Formats: sequence, C-alpha cells, structure tokens
Amino acid sequence: MTDTVRDVQNAVKDGRVTPAVRTKFQAVALILREERARVRASGASEGRRNEQLKRLDGIATTLAVAAVRDADLLALLEEDAVVSSAAMTYKRDLLSAAGVAPEPEPEEEPEDVAATPVAPPERRAVPQSVISRQLANPFLAPDFSAVAAAPQRSTRPRRLGRWDLVPALLSSFERASGGEVACMPLPPPSSAHTPRGLELMQHQGQVVAAAAEGHRTFLLADEPGLGKTAQALLAAEAAAAYPLLVVVPSVVKTNWAREAGLWTPHRAATVIQGSGENVNGFADVVIVNYEVLDRHMGWLGGFGFRGMVVDEAHFIKNTTSQRSQNVLEIADRIRSRTVRPLMMALTGTPLINDVDDFRAIWRFLGWIDADRPLPPLIDELEDADLTPADPEFYPNARHTVIDLGIVRRRKVDVAADIPARRVADLPVDLDGAEGRSVRAAEAALAARMVERYERAMAHRAASGIPVHTPAEPDDADAGPLDVEHDPADGDAGPAEVVDVEGLAAAEGLDVAVAEVAAIDHDLVRRVAKAELKDSATDTGENVFSVVRRIGRAKAGLAADYAAQLARSAGKVVFFAKHVDVMDAVEESFTRQGVRFASVRGGQTPGARQQQVDAFVNDPGVSVAVCSLTAAGVGLNLQVASNVVLAELSWTDAEQTQAIDRAHRIGQTEPVTAWRIIAAQTVDARIAKLIDSKAGLAARALDGSDEEVAASTDVQLEVLVALLTDALRG
Repeated sequence: MTDTVRDVQNAVKDGRVTPAVRTKFQAVALILREERARVRASGASEGRRNEQLKRLDGIATTLAVAAVRDADLLALLEEDAVVSSAAMTYKRDLLSAAGVAPEPEPEEEPEDVAATPVAPPERRAVPQSVISRQLANPFLAPDFSAVAAAPQRSTRPRRLGRWDLVPALLSSFERASGGEVACMPLPPPSSAHTPRGLELMQHQGQVVAAAAEGHRTFLLADEPGLGKTAQALLAAEAAAAYPLLVVVPSVVKTNWAREAGLWTPHRAATVIQGSGENVNGFADVVIVNYEVLDRHMGWLGGFGFRGMVVDEAHFIKNTTSQRSQNVLEIADRIRSRTVRPLMMALTGTPLINDVDDFRAIWRFLGWIDADRPLPPLIDELEDADLTPADPEFYPNARHTVIDLGIVRRRKVDVAADIPARRVADLPVDLDGAEGRSVRAAEAALAARMVERYERAMAHRAASGIPVHTPAEPDDADAGPLDVEHDPADGDAGPAEVVDVEGLAAAEGLDVAVAEVAAIDHDLVRRVAKAELKDSATDTGENVFSVVRRIGRAKAGLAADYAAQLARSAGKVVFFAKHVDVMDAVEESFTRQGVRFASVRGGQTPGARQQQVDAFVNDPGVSVAVCSLTAAGVGLNLQVASNVVLAELSWTDAEQTQAIDRAHRIGQTEPVTAWRIIAAQTVDARIAKLIDSKAGLAARALDGSDEEVAASTDVQLEVLVALLTDALRG
C-alpha cells in the first residue's frame, strides 16, 4: 500500500491526476478507514494500538496533503462520496497482495418485482418557510402534463446509432478548433430588462437578448471581470425563469445576493445558510453553496424551479463526486417538471485538465446523458448525415455543440465595452470562530464609545447644559467639551433620556428619523476624535485592531478567490496590508498547489527583484503576493490583468497605486481590481467611505479649493458611523 500512496503523491505533484490515480486514492482511503476502525476495536495493548494508529495516521497525512492540491481527490474523502466499482476492485487487489482475505461481497437478492419500491427519504433539512409556501395553496397539485405533451423530434437512430458519440464530440474540440473562439452567434444587445439607473455592456446585453428570443441553455464561459452574474440574473428575467436556483461556491454567495438586489430589485432573493432556518420560502431567487447543497436536496428538487444557474461550473467536472451528482440530480428533476427551463453554467475555466471536463457541464445543461447525446443535439448531428469516420464530422460537431449555447468572450475581445480599469467589490460572510471574533471586537469598540458618550451627556446634565442640542452631524467644531469627565467625581446624576416618540410627534418626523435627530452628532464626532487619538497608544481593542482582525478572517476566502482567478484568467496580483495576513494567504496557496512570488518589506533589492522576475517570466508562478505598503509603488506587474485587494487601504490613493502595478504602459487588457469586503462589518463602511472620497484628489488637481481626504478622515468617519449605529440600536 505504501507504493500506491507514493504513486498518488507523485502524480499529484506532477499534475497527472488521471482516473486511475483517483481509483488508487479512493481504494487506499477506504482501507485506511476500515483498518483504523479495526485497530481501535482490537484487544491489543494500548501501546500496540497507538503504534499502529500512528503508522496509519502517517499514511493518512500523506493522502490529505495530496488531496488539498486536487479538488477531485478531496471530494473522494467525503463520507457520502460514491465508491466506484474500480476502487472496490483495486481495494480487494491491495488486500490480497498484503495477504489479507477481503470480506466476501454480499450476494444480491433477487429483485421482487411485485414489491412496492421504497422511495428514498427526503434528505436532511426542510425550512419552515418552504413548508409554508407549500401549504399556501394545498389544493393545487403539481401539473407536469405540459412536460409530457411537449413536442419531441424523432430520435430514431439512423447512421449514428452504432457510434460512441460523446467521446467523438469531446474530441471535436481538440481536433477541429482551427483557432476559433467557441462562441455561439448572438443577437444585437438588449437593455429591455435592465433596471433604471444601470447600464449593461454590449456583450452582456447580447446574452440577455438571446434569452429573450427563446434560447434556454448557456455555457457562459466569459473571462472573469466581464459580468457573468448580471448576465445570468437578467437572462432569468428575460426568460421568466422564476423561481430560480443559483448554486455557487461559498465565497461568492453573499455577492450573488447583493447582485440580485442590484439587477433584479423587484425579485426577492434568499441565501441558504446551514440548515436553512432563515430561508425565505417565497423568494424568487434561491442561492445555495455547494457545501450545504446535500442537506437540502429533498425540498430543492420539488420546489418548482423554472431555471437553474451553476456558478464556477468547473466545480462539478468530476461526475463521480457527490457534489456533481447533487447538481445533476436537481437539474434532471427541474427538466422533468418544466418545459424548456433556463439552465446556465457559468465558469471562466470550462476546461481544467482536458476536454473530458466538458462532460459534466454538458450533462447539467441537458445536451447529453451519461452515455449519448440527447435531443436536439443528436437530431442536429443526424441531419448533418456525417459519422465520426468522416473528417468533416468534427468541425460540424463542434459548431453544433457551440450553437447549443457556448458563449466565450475574452477581455481583449470586448475591450471597447469595458473601462480600462475598474474596481469590483466581492462581499463575503465571515462565519465560524473568526466571524464571531470580529463581531465581538466591533461590539467592544462601540460599547466603549457609547460609555464615553453617556459620561459626557451625564456631565452636561450635571452642569445644566441642555442634553439635546440640535447640532448638525457636520458641525464638528461647535466648541470644547471634556468628553473624559467622569460624573462619578461630582454630584452628577444619570443623563436625561430623550423622548424619541415625543420628539417625532412634535417635529412631524418618522420615529426612525427622530432617533437620529435625538443623537447629539457634535458630541458623537468629538467622542470619535478622542477615540481615534487614543487608538494610537491604546493596547486594547481599537479601530486598527478590528480592521486587522477582519483581514485575518478574510485571508482564506481571499486566497480561494485568487486561486480561482489564477486558474481561469491567468496571473493575479494579490495585495494585503499585514504580514500575518500574507503568511496565512501564502500557506493557503501552498496547500492548494498554487505557485506564488512574495514581495514584502525587509527584502533586499536583489531578493525583491528575483521574486518579481519569477512572477513576470515563469508561467508556473500564478500569483504575486504583495505588501500594500512595500509593493504599492515601483513595480511593473502588467503581465496580470486581475488584482485582488484582500485588505482595504484607508485612502483611495493607496488603493489606486496598488492597482497601477498592473494597469501600466504595456498592459494590453483592461484591469479589474477585486476588493474582498467583509459584509456587515466596518470593512463595508471603509469601502464606501473610500469611494466617497475618491474624487477629491482629482478635483484638487483641477483647481478646486476642496481639501484632499487623508486617511484619518476615513478612520474618523468609520468611528462616527459605528457610534451612531450603536446609539440608535
């Protein structure tokens, strides 16, 4: 077995993970699980058991290190992964070679044709709101008659009945490309379904127009940065494909919800988290990540979806993985209930290893099944009157598949459509212990400022100063006030409580507006200034430590997204502010087998240049991990057109300087900077404030008297907003 493990390890290291390697990997993993259970249950001495377990753990560690470099191997370690017959056979061979008699396979019982088949139980969770939706009209039984009555073209085998066509179709993309980009003919762009105030780019409007004209299956393989999310959402609008199911990687599910609110604001969107307690069962757009899909298979399959989008569709390329089987099962159930549903596979990387990666995506789209092409693909191939023995078959087959809905545009192809440089925000949810740590730190910071504010208000009350002064939020210099005064030192009592409802009635305000009016914004600003001043020397929780916590919590998600970009779009420049964040990111890249260069402070000029040269000249180095402060200027990294900003700067100028490492003379493609933003934290406030200050420098250069914003402006405004929200809530 040791030799087999070594074979797997070497194959992963060399990038040669073939089906045979996956079979070996799964067989060894099965043996390890069974052997570990046997040793634990054995009657051997504790020392003997520990020795055997230590040896097994060493083998398991080697397998785990190999698995993190290949997503398909990692999927085979899941408890519900499908065990292939080849893996079972190889397992028996390994046990026999080791002198262990494998357990006899259970004899298959004869099938009782008279018995009533037992349906598999609905899996895992069913959210209460989904049950409520089902009960909303309990007397309306689902009607699938339209599917049964849908016209079908004759698929009676003619010349192609004896051919194994799926391998031939896959081969056509290797043999007959002729240098042509794989893109179906598209109609003129349409903006009919675009919300007011937003504008689609020309290439985006073409896909929406195709959906409006009746096209229903798309392999949307545009490069990252070309707006596939917006195209999918508006295509669903054009096709009336609601309710719509969207299956995504965990890192982008929050962004999908935000984009749905932006491009289809009249459609309710819901994100499935964990067991789905907070799911809105009446939503039009249901967003779920691959990792929790299995828990919701039962109700998702019968929900009545009229469309399905799979983002980063290369995640399902291994048809034997549980993840892929879940997606394919739901897609089949949707097709069995809906006539011509909208099915969209989104990926900038449709091919990871070879053309066989197309197989699962084509099955999801309903172009093929496990063995053969399905209508209308088979009908089009038959009509061509060609077979794989004819050289003309392959270019014709390739065009036929492309016309079913493959859409591929590169940045260079649509450069006139998109800005030369743009910033795209990618909000992420911080889950688990790190997310809780960030929220606790923000709460502690807000609580300290609230206490400071209340002490100052109590001092005002004790001094006879009116508690509520109608200071405007921008009135930052209304006069001196000792916000550090402790009322415990004098005879001051508690601060007067403002009657918010009375204020609302007297002023004719909404209660929510009155809550803001009841806050002394001048005092809020001065408390925030005092907090910011103390943060420079305070060793406790402050705005800088909170931001650093957020950076560490985002590190893994940012690294995952950068790795996806590197695989789909080529080289990526990755910026972080703190050394510990850079360390965490580089560890993540190492686990994933992503080669990187590292440019950080403290390097000698020679070492720094060596890292830059490796990124620029070595095709195998995918990512340059750069310090925002040490590498934000003086570098030429225009071999990349994608920049990831894992941590936000306090100024737009520093952010722009980082992006300009790639957006320079010699850059031949538009540059997209992806800002990873922790949703519902001060990270989101910082991004918004940076954007609001972004135009000041340009206006100052144009002769305006307005001052250019400093980093302290953003830091202060973050604290002001944090304190104001705490006082309101």
